[in-house]
Amino acid sequence: MSINTEAQKDEGAVIARRGDYCHARLLCRRKKRDILLSPVRHASTSAMATQPQISNVPELTIRHLRENDLVAADRIFRLAFGTFLGLPDPMQFSGSADCVRTRWIADPEAAFGAEREHEVVGSNFAANWGSVGFFGPLTVRPDLWDQGIAKRLLAPVVDTFGRWGTRHAGLFTFAQSTKHVGLYQKFGFWPRFLTAIMFKSVAQNVGAAPPSTFSQLAPDRAGDGIKACQQLTDAVYEGLDVSREILTVEKQKLGETVLLWEDELIGLAICHCGTGTEAGSDTCYVKFGAVRPGKQAGVNFRQLLHACEPLAQERKLSKLIAGVNLGRHRAYREMLESGFRTEMQGVTMHRPNHVGYDRPTAFVIDDWR
Repeated sequence: MSINTEAQKDEGAVIARRGDYCHARLLCRRKKRDILLSPVRHASTSAMATQPQISNVPELTIRHLRENDLVAADRIFRLAFGTFLGLPDPMQFSGSADCVRTRWIADPEAAFGAEREHEVVGSNFAANWGSVGFFGPLTVRPDLWDQGIAKRLLAPVVDTFGRWGTRHAGLFTFAQSTKHVGLYQKFGFWPRFLTAIMFKSVAQNVGAAPPSTFSQLAPDRAGDGIKACQQLTDAVYEGLDVSREILTVEKQKLGETVLLWEDELIGLAICHCGTGTEAGSDTCYVKFGAVRPGKQAGVNFRQLLHACEPLAQERKLSKLIAGVNLGRHRAYREMLESGFRTEMQGVTMHRPNHVGYDRPTAFVIDDWR
């Protein structure tokens, strides 16, 4: 698939070098092909809309991904995005970032593949944040686009969210794309506020005290640390639980979870750092962050943002990336005042059509990609 302008070719090449698949979603809206490449999310509860009928794809099997499928799944992920963007070498897409193997290791039972003629031809990954769920990336081999495979890959995610008891599901997609918004509405998702993916350059010559982190906890205190994180996120939104993300980062050594303590835990930030993580080279990516609600939440949130910078400095990473929904207006303003600028933005769609934790008083970092 070709790109219409030389400027788009240059931008696609930059994306490939940076290894940041998030930026690809911004470019994908320029295409006309009916292909699902951005992460979509689906949940199943009695309060949610009925799932639409999905057409059958002949000779296609949907099953859990196995470890020996990951090379093929990663190749399809890169090939699909790279082809869609018209990169000279599609396999260079995403560079040193890894969101296939890392998400499979996090929960193999929530990783699904489409198999045709004994070959993996697509994949999808679900994530469990307690009462909240989402999934992606969802990718299909380019020569099999427009055959309903992506829709087939949604079905096991619906079942998985039902088994988990997910109460609130969402997705991040292109605000400009009526095609994407219309498709997800058929599955009961409704567009709400924009989410801004923001960045800040990290100065390497400014010394700062390193933050407290989860990995510094003594082994006999790790359980208490997880419980404290669960209590904090539950105070933000009932049932919200990112402990799996914390343990994934710790187990796979993907980065660190920054912890802010006073008399109790007042803030946490789950950070992926550098090559082989969801961040990619030279980047610290805050996948989730939050502070305890209350009168000091704004002050504590700014403190949390600043605490992530010495972590990036320690890892010699020059860029900090974090997402925030604009429904969390005060958090967005704090990020702007702390030097963050918007790099791209999309719209979040919710099922059911409820605000969730996208409230003006919620100081939360995430982007549902």
